[in-house]
Amino acid sequence: MFHLSRKDQVKLAIFALVVVTMPIWLAPLGAAYPGLMQKFAIYAIFAIGFNILFGLTGYLSFGHAAFLGVGSYTAVWSFKLLSMDILPALLFAVLVAGLFALVIGFFSLRRTGIYFSILTLAFAQMCYSLAYSVLTPITNGETGLLLARDDPRVIDAALGAGTVGGAGLPSPALLGNSVTGYFGFYICAALLILTFYISQKIFASPFGLALRGIKSNQTRMIYTGFNIRPYMLAAFVISGMFAGLAGGLLAVTDPIAGAERMRWTESGNIVLMTILGGVGTLIGPVIGAWVIKYFENIFSAINKNMLNATFDFLPDGMQNIAVTVLSKFVGEGWHLTLGLLFVLIVVFLPGGLVEGYLKLVARLRRGRGTKPEAGGK
Repeated sequence: MFHLSRKDQVKLAIFALVVVTMPIWLAPLGAAYPGLMQKFAIYAIFAIGFNILFGLTGYLSFGHAAFLGVGSYTAVWSFKLLSMDILPALLFAVLVAGLFALVIGFFSLRRTGIYFSILTLAFAQMCYSLAYSVLTPITNGETGLLLARDDPRVIDAALGAGTVGGAGLPSPALLGNSVTGYFGFYICAALLILTFYISQKIFASPFGLALRGIKSNQTRMIYTGFNIRPYMLAAFVISGMFAGLAGGLLAVTDPIAGAERMRWTESGNIVLMTILGGVGTLIGPVIGAWVIKYFENIFSAINKNMLNATFDFLPDGMQNIAVTVLSKFVGEGWHLTLGLLFVLIVVFLPGGLVEGYLKLVARLRRGRGTKPEAGGK
């Protein structure tokens, strides 16, 4: 049941090594901060789950941010009502997000193509609007759902557990240990490795093969007597549960839940991450999530003073030109750089960055293969 092929075992081992060594190889890139690495891991989980739906079935959802937001709200309510321990919070975040995905998927999957995408977007926008208006007793509206010292936390009270965080607001913990800094990152990293493993199992399973068959030729699958609805709904629910886990982890790293996590832009970001890395590949969505989060957090922090210091070796005239031009692509203009990168990927590498890597490896191998023949002649 838990067995992987030798090839998948190697992939999992390499992936786990890359994830756990992120503080080392991200340091030269200026991104080795625990909070930022937590975001890298969390949004990679979100992208892996989205890829199970979009990558395997070809069904493009524009409403997955709804499950991200539901996971965050559920986790914060677990902190307020039950315990500051993250285990029940994450468990309920996954289950409640899965329940929402079951309801939304049941109706949305009655349509295909662009109609399915619009339906998921409509449901997500309804959730976003409800969180701001009708459901304010649950979501706290624009302010967002926050922790308070006087929250009941019945499990902690029954067990006599102390409040982690001292005299201030309580903070999430795992078995009494505060989930902050590198400890918090490695919890997210462990869950990322686990979700990658689950994704591998799904991709290699008969269930995953059935989803690929639906993506390849849905009509033929139906004509052979194959009932695709349960498979599609299962893929949608699993994808929503992954998003719920990511939302719960966002609440763990920052114990506040707001409706902004359910905005359509969040759904658009996860689509960009998946396409940028490589739709339908195991590692592609993870790479896409890391690239976009790097641009969002590092490129956006570059200002003219930093550019002037970088190009200080140039003559004054050339330095001013370089700084003026490059300043349009960093800082507040980082979206322009990301947009240009996305256009280049879609036009020249529709399979994403993973396709680019595979093409580069194939070209290098062909080059090595031709050298001996040229020398022989």
